[in-house]
Amino acid sequence: MKGNRKNVRETALELLDSVEKNQAYSNLLLNNAIEKNKIDKKDTGLLTELIYGTLQRRMTLDFYLDPFIKNNSKLEKWVLQLLRLTLYQMVYLDRIPDRAAIFEAVEIAKRRGHKGIAGVVNGVLRSIQRQGLPSLDAISDPTEKLAIETSHPVWLVKRWVSQFGYEKTKEMCEMNLTAPLQTARVNVTRISVEDCLLQLEKEGFLVEPSPIIPEAIKCLRGNLAASNTFKEGLLTIQDESSMLAAYALGVKKDDMILDACAAPGGKSTHIAEKLQNSGKVLSLDLHEHKVKLIAENAGRLGLTNIETKKLDSRTIQEHIEPETFDSILLDAPCSGLGVMRRKPDMKYTKREEDLSRLQQIQLDLLQAVSPLVKIGGTIVYSTCTVDREENQETVRLFLEKNPGFEGDLSLADRMPEAVRPLIRGYDIQILPQDLGSDGFYIACLQRKVD
Repeated sequence: MKGNRKNVRETALELLDSVEKNQAYSNLLLNNAIEKNKIDKKDTGLLTELIYGTLQRRMTLDFYLDPFIKNNSKLEKWVLQLLRLTLYQMVYLDRIPDRAAIFEAVEIAKRRGHKGIAGVVNGVLRSIQRQGLPSLDAISDPTEKLAIETSHPVWLVKRWVSQFGYEKTKEMCEMNLTAPLQTARVNVTRISVEDCLLQLEKEGFLVEPSPIIPEAIKCLRGNLAASNTFKEGLLTIQDESSMLAAYALGVKKDDMILDACAAPGGKSTHIAEKLQNSGKVLSLDLHEHKVKLIAENAGRLGLTNIETKKLDSRTIQEHIEPETFDSILLDAPCSGLGVMRRKPDMKYTKREEDLSRLQQIQLDLLQAVSPLVKIGGTIVYSTCTVDREENQETVRLFLEKNPGFEGDLSLADRMPEAVRPLIRGYDIQILPQDLGSDGFYIACLQRKVD
């Protein structure tokens, strides 16, 4: 067991190093590492927790470490990662005794470095053990304190406080430190929710129906992507808040729908299922490999009403006639600030200026796809972010420039009952703490009938 544990901690250290050096996403690296290092199934939970936990709490851990590290700039990056990783176990994981965590860290330091480095690691960790952690109460500014306490960049916390107020921001930052539950959408064209739950239970999964979305289920134990039920095309892994986009469209049998930024196809396949395999969904993406992914998903689910195309939606008017579609989904490229629970490393790489740059792309896309919807038709604009500039502001600017469109106030009539209280007229902003889902935004715009 001990040998295995070392393997787990060393693997965690390598991955944390990789994430920071290459700005690679932790979720992708983690899956590769589990396969490559043949991590024992019972240890994958610990490995996942060590990586996500250390990333989630990085700023807090650095605050705790700072007084104990004499010369931070001279410390090799991997040594700092090892200290963070070990301190995370000491502070946040009750089931691992401090002495065991420190012993493992010193052994890793000897193997990866030399005796001197092992001495530094041992000295820092033993000092913390003796003297205790520095107090966060030493930070007098409440916004800065919240940022360090929940490991969110100060600029972001300030921005959210100005947009949502301190209390909502605090709830959101705290929610971002918790692990998300896996949720999935049942392919109701082929199986009922009840039968799907029974089938998954027989396979050994702990699952329950979603209280929010009628065709969704929550997984409390196991990875649904590994189930036969998934392989047979009876479900799709998707977050509950992103399932709301297909509801907002209000599709009817035989409709022609455009999904303008469709990969990996979760929303396209949901729309196709809502059409009960009638009509057509045209799913576009910029990248060939992503377009292939949409087609594979449609094939797995047995959906024949999806057509895929590699295309930059900003040039769509050169390829498709105006007023072709009954409704259009534009799930626009965004900062992704709503999915931090799944990609905790994202917090440290985003910059405030990225958000303004993205708004221009979002407006260009809205402008490009809007002539393609029929008179009286609907455009649903959605993002997986929680930022006003990318959400409400983008929509406001579009409506200002395009008097032929208006907010569709019938949005609430189409949405599941559980989310109706969050709808404000023609749009809805879901924060992670609202439903326990990803942060997500939806605005419903209608082309005016003269």
